[in-house]
Amino acid sequence: MPGSKSNSVSLHEDVINGTSDSSEMKISDEKGSVEKRTMSLIEKNGYHDSIYINAAKIFQGIHTEKRKDRLLVRYGDDSVSPMLTFKDEYSQRLSYELAFSALKYQDLLEEVLLHSCVYPCQSIPDELTSLLVVMLYDLQDRKFQAREILDEGEPVAEVQKIERYLYSFRTKLAAALARCRIKHDALSIECILPEAIQKQEQRASALPLCVWINTFKISLEDVFRDLKKKGFTRVETVSDFDHYTYCMDQHCHDVLVFPSSLKEELLNLDLFADCKLLLQDKSRSLAVHSAQALLNAGDDIIVAHVGSHLTIAHMSALTNHSMSRIFVCGVKSSAKAAELRNLFSHMECKNIRLLEEDFTEIEPTDLRLENAKVILLLPQCSGLGVGNPIDFILNEHRDAGLLRDVFQGSVSKDKLGILAERQLNELMHAMQFNKVQGIVYCTCSVYPEENELVVKKTLESGVEGNKVQPYRLIPPVFSTCSNSTASTEIFFKMEPSEISSGCFLAILAREKDSSENVSVKDILARAAAKGLLDGIAAVKSKDEEKKRPKVAQHRSTEPKNAALLHHQTVSNTKAEVSVSKAVSNIQQKNMNRASSSVQLKKSIEPGLDRALPRALKHASRVSPVGKAYERQPLARKARAERKRVVLKPVEIVFPPVMLPYVSAQGNKPRTATQHCLQGWTAAKGLRGRILPPPLSKVARPTVLSHPQPQL
Repeated sequence: MPGSKSNSVSLHEDVINGTSDSSEMKISDEKGSVEKRTMSLIEKNGYHDSIYINAAKIFQGIHTEKRKDRLLVRYGDDSVSPMLTFKDEYSQRLSYELAFSALKYQDLLEEVLLHSCVYPCQSIPDELTSLLVVMLYDLQDRKFQAREILDEGEPVAEVQKIERYLYSFRTKLAAALARCRIKHDALSIECILPEAIQKQEQRASALPLCVWINTFKISLEDVFRDLKKKGFTRVETVSDFDHYTYCMDQHCHDVLVFPSSLKEELLNLDLFADCKLLLQDKSRSLAVHSAQALLNAGDDIIVAHVGSHLTIAHMSALTNHSMSRIFVCGVKSSAKAAELRNLFSHMECKNIRLLEEDFTEIEPTDLRLENAKVILLLPQCSGLGVGNPIDFILNEHRDAGLLRDVFQGSVSKDKLGILAERQLNELMHAMQFNKVQGIVYCTCSVYPEENELVVKKTLESGVEGNKVQPYRLIPPVFSTCSNSTASTEIFFKMEPSEISSGCFLAILAREKDSSENVSVKDILARAAAKGLLDGIAAVKSKDEEKKRPKVAQHRSTEPKNAALLHHQTVSNTKAEVSVSKAVSNIQQKNMNRASSSVQLKKSIEPGLDRALPRALKHASRVSPVGKAYERQPLARKARAERKRVVLKPVEIVFPPVMLPYVSAQGNKPRTATQHCLQGWTAAKGLRGRILPPPLSKVARPTVLSHPQPQL
């Protein structure tokens, strides 16, 4: 550990982009729980020296810079960005919380230092001013009492020096703080904060907790049963909360919502320790469910940014029952990859693949991603819509500059322009993957420049080219099992409030190609799901299904009238052949057996209604030649099914309505219907005979145009 020469510690360095080396953090659940309870006790009496050092580094990078005419407290040079090293995740959280508190009360703390004449001090260089402000906040928070903990490691010289210096002036510091409270007429220092910050903190403290269920380890029913045993009661909505209660989220079927007051108790449950329930902001669950709704069985998905490992694990849990793979971009170091694999293994996620390249570095034609159909894009954003900025920084590995933006309530134009340009480039790159069919774009920003404008500019660019179908905006569909109603808005937005964080969600899907061919099975399945085949679709036997040739299945947008026209056309073709044979048989009987017509007439007249279907039933067995005529429409039907084309209505030839006929008994004319029936009945004795030539001009059939069916 550093001794007298420990001034080389980079307290003055900028930490805007500083992130911890995750390989040095301990993420064991059991050990983390013990350390958390220990730190909760230590927190009342102070922190370890390492937490003060890390908090000072964070504060150095996010503190508010004053104008030169008002610059009374100097913080040294902050041109270099250090790498922060944390003992564990909870120590990291405490460091950020302490730095954020120092930022919120920076003006008050500087005023106390100046009025008490504690600052400036020649023995304390400007590089240690950040540590001085951070430790002063902790000292007043402890009511100017001495720190009563023993550090686990060797003490840090700078921390020991600043602590002794402040404690020696504790009386002057307490008096200066009291004068400031009187000046602002504040009962506590919280009342001195700007009104916007007070409202933001109240909103963050009341924000319900959203947790998603890891279905790899436990089912929804088992979670409900375990929570009931532990005394929790399920209610309908958030407005029904009453301490030990919870409800189902209205958008995501695997997300539970708890009151914010139960956070500490929930984290100590075995369900959380075993990674069966996982705490995460709802905006990420909305994005994951939107991406899952675009997937078909076996489709892969690209996660453009590492972000939170919880988001990737949630995506894996939703695709548990399919053959989908999840490709995660931007895993740069082998240490980070090993850590993520360890986390995913503990959560029992097995369909995740890690890619070293950044998303924008991957070619759209990369063979590894040839089966990817959906891209989940969660770009870096201003994040002013989040409820708890510290949780967002820790879970999403974002920079500490968010704390300064949240405190100021806005983002500088330069930073906003840089973020929007980066988001535009990433979304345009996503649209260049020709095989991808859908993109989910989600931010936690409240600025249109990062939300609607980015999406609209990308769609107007036409970057996808002319060889593929263009993208269009569609309303999000979160889950078929959710309680939410179908949305008609093309953008999904949630404003920051006491019940939810801010969120923006856009779903881009390719337009459907109307000429796209699909199998009959897909047509019937989709039509049946929409209730379009009630009383129309004919059920085919198993033997017919076995005889059908196997055809490659494709997706379809054919309307249901295609199947109807096909069915009706084949039936009409059969009817045409049967009627032609019947008319030919009539002529043959007229030439050979004219004298038998009277007897046949007497036998048929009592049952005219029964004779017609029987004649049609036996017409297919007239002769081998007749069978050959019948096999032709069947062959045409098989070829039509293989081609998968929509048949058009055809003209059908029917027998003449009235056919003059003079019987052998006299000149009394007979109706054509009677004559036709006589010929059909007598056709039973024509086995083996050649069919007669077509009708003469006198008996030319009438051509009727069959009207197009009403669909």
